[in-house]
Amino acid sequence: SFYDEYRYVLGTRGKHPVICVGINPSTAKPDDLDPTLKSAQRIAHANGYDSFLMFNVYAQRATRPDDMERARNDWLHGENMKAFRYLLSLSGEHPVVWAAWGSIIEKRPYLLDCVRDMLDISRAYGAVWYHAGPLSAKGHPHHPLYLRSDTPLVPFDTETYLRKGKSV
Repeated sequence: SFYDEYRYVLGTRGKHPVICVGINPSTAKPDDLDPTLKSAQRIAHANGYDSFLMFNVYAQRATRPDDMERARNDWLHGENMKAFRYLLSLSGEHPVVWAAWGSIIEKRPYLLDCVRDMLDISRAYGAVWYHAGPLSAKGHPHHPLYLRSDTPLVPFDTETYLRKGKSV
């Protein structure tokens, strides 16, 4: 019922969820999903998941990525990683994580470091990473907004992504 400048997670939790990872939260609310979250929900359901949890590389709410903080807020990042650990702990033996941040990751230099931290954390939980649609020329996973509802989730090679990311 109030606006908060940060959001850690939004979605529904069923027995077979997918954790969709975008770049930063929008102004969507639980009963008022924006077009990106509606698209992510449709793709999750089309891929056999009964629910989706929208998470983000950085928890600052901004309708435009250009409005994101210029420097990483270490406290906010730490809280975001705590929330990510919590989601992974609720998601079964091998949590399914869908990388969906798009080329927007290039907007701020600290965002790739945030992804590195997420990948390190996810290894401890045995998470399996996927992406949907074609990767960008620089290897970034596709943002869900313009994907068809029946786009399949396919394995995402996070190690190759991180090696390529050093040149982003």
